[in-house]
Amino acid sequence: MLQHILLIQNDPADAEAVHQALSKSSDGPFQVEWVRRCSEGLERLVTELRTEKGENRIAAVLTDLSLPDSTGLDTFDRLFLAAPEVPILILCPAHDEEIAKLAVQRGAQDYLLKGLAYDFVLPKALLNMVERAAHAEALFAEQERAQVTLNSIGDAVMSTDVFGRVTYLNVVAESMTGWSRKEAEGRAAEEVLQIIDVGTRETARNPMAQAIRENKTVELTANCVLIRRDGFEAGIEDSAAPIHDRRGHVTGAVMVFHDVSMARAMTIKMSHLAQHDSLTELPNRLLFNDRLTQALALALRNHKKLAVLFLDLDRFKLINDSMGHDVGDHLLQSVARRLLTCVRGADTVSRQGGDEFVILLPEIARCQDAEVCAEKMLTSLRARHDIGPRGLYVTGSIGIATFPDDAADGATLLKHADAAMYDAKAHGRDSYKFFKRALDTRAVERQALEGSLRQAVERNELVLHYQPIVNLSTDSIVGIEALVRWRSQDGLVAPTDFIPTAEECGIVVSVGRWVLREACHQARAWQKLGFPPIRMAVNVSAVELRHKDFVAGVQHILREAGLEPRFLELEITETSLMQDSEAIASVLHALKRLGVQLSLDDFGTGYSSLSHLKRFPIDTLKIDHSFVCDLNDDAHDDAIVRAVIGMGNALHIRIVAEGVETAEQLAILREHRCSEGQGNFFYAARGAADISLLLSERTHNSFVAVA
Repeated sequence: MLQHILLIQNDPADAEAVHQALSKSSDGPFQVEWVRRCSEGLERLVTELRTEKGENRIAAVLTDLSLPDSTGLDTFDRLFLAAPEVPILILCPAHDEEIAKLAVQRGAQDYLLKGLAYDFVLPKALLNMVERAAHAEALFAEQERAQVTLNSIGDAVMSTDVFGRVTYLNVVAESMTGWSRKEAEGRAAEEVLQIIDVGTRETARNPMAQAIRENKTVELTANCVLIRRDGFEAGIEDSAAPIHDRRGHVTGAVMVFHDVSMARAMTIKMSHLAQHDSLTELPNRLLFNDRLTQALALALRNHKKLAVLFLDLDRFKLINDSMGHDVGDHLLQSVARRLLTCVRGADTVSRQGGDEFVILLPEIARCQDAEVCAEKMLTSLRARHDIGPRGLYVTGSIGIATFPDDAADGATLLKHADAAMYDAKAHGRDSYKFFKRALDTRAVERQALEGSLRQAVERNELVLHYQPIVNLSTDSIVGIEALVRWRSQDGLVAPTDFIPTAEECGIVVSVGRWVLREACHQARAWQKLGFPPIRMAVNVSAVELRHKDFVAGVQHILREAGLEPRFLELEITETSLMQDSEAIASVLHALKRLGVQLSLDDFGTGYSSLSHLKRFPIDTLKIDHSFVCDLNDDAHDDAIVRAVIGMGNALHIRIVAEGVETAEQLAILREHRCSEGQGNFFYAARGAADISLLLSERTHNSFVAVA
């Protein structure tokens, strides 16, 4: 095989001597590449590192230490650092022999004195050097593969010599014994590998010593425990085998062992996971039902009462959707910890799934005991939960059912507690309610409503009604609000009667998308009929606003309908802005960049209203109808309305008064310089066909187009 030699030599005569010696040698063939400077050699070696292995690879370097740009050990150090895997042979005059010896100590393969007969010595030296380097590289690669393999397997590996002294530990063995390989080498195996019988606590026999003695593979006695250096105990299983030399003589032993305590712990863990919630570590539905069955049997036998409390967090889905599941999970864990502080040791707090918790109070003296526990839980939940930079606030709704008053079996007891919980939600949340027989019927009705609502979306039973918005100075129609209705088998259903259920069962996003699409297409249809373009207002729920594809969905629907974004106004309630305002601000600014207008609905009924005006790009404020309805009689409402109108005018924000029902209310609003109004005094909400007739009846001058 052709050996490529890099010669770094400034003296042409010496270079020629080397070339002649190698070209005539029968030990070759050699191919000599000659450079005169150290920098040239370094450049060539750097190129070498980027070259694939093959016949043109440099097999060795011949170098003089005295070069034009480098001398002495510095020459060797620079070359060796550039390519430590390439063997280097030093050529030096006799007076530099000591320097050459130092170079060998630093990593050079050998040195030759100049003036010797190169013809015989140089080819032999080079060939031996190349072969040694190749063998060393192969041995290193083999050792590296063995080392990586032993450190990559999941089992511990330990070896000893024939006298029982430790010669090797892999990484797993180091971890299991507590000894590093360096510390363990040369020590007696029994010192490093302390094994006892788990039953007798006596030292177990050494399997490696037995393998050496009997010259056969042996296994450790069952039920043995390894005592780690720090005293930690782990159950192990192992086998030991003798090591032989090439003549078949025993030279030591190797033992492979693994930790079976992990398998035992996994069995215990799997049993725990089967009965506990993985997020909160509370008993799950399976374990709760078992404890409930036992508690019912005991209460029946001892003529005692017990109570089941069904707790559901209020508006948890809003937090989960807006702030992410990670924040939601941390909140559930915080809730679980607080609930545990509110119960006795014999009570059970269980997570049933989602944000639902069930609490079992066995053997209570009277129903009021459950009431006290429920009040403690609600109070505990209201306090700030330290999650995120600003913390979170959450409330809960609790339903209570008792045995034997409300049910005689566990399933019915849970169903009745669930019904009572929904009753608590219906009465304002953040409260508890006891089960009443009427709730059973109401729960059935609610389930029927949810089922019918899902079918309503599928069967296209939803319909839009539209209510005009009027300019109070000109009486012109300047906008129209789209209001969804449900045309059920029992008649037209208002949104307040089914939207909360749509939010709870998760279909409000699809409902909202349908409303937005219908409203945009209708607005464009009116424009095509020749009516002046006016803004179309569409209500958006908090759940929709926090949906990941909301902005893209709005853009797609506008493009599909052919409606310019400036003619769409999205109405958002103040309560939508209460959670995760940073994320909401990002969504609203993205909508503004599309050109969509934004309206803050029910203004004054939420929290931090002035802060909302500063942080969010709001175009319109809608004064809630609760302030408008008592304008004639309530001085406080009049003052609030006047302040909101004045603030809106100062900030150049459009003001719309909702729920205008009388001429007196209209007169006061005009007096306060309110810009727009909406209510039955002007027009009631009606179908698209009726609005088309209304628009066609009005004169062209009655319209004020959106700028």
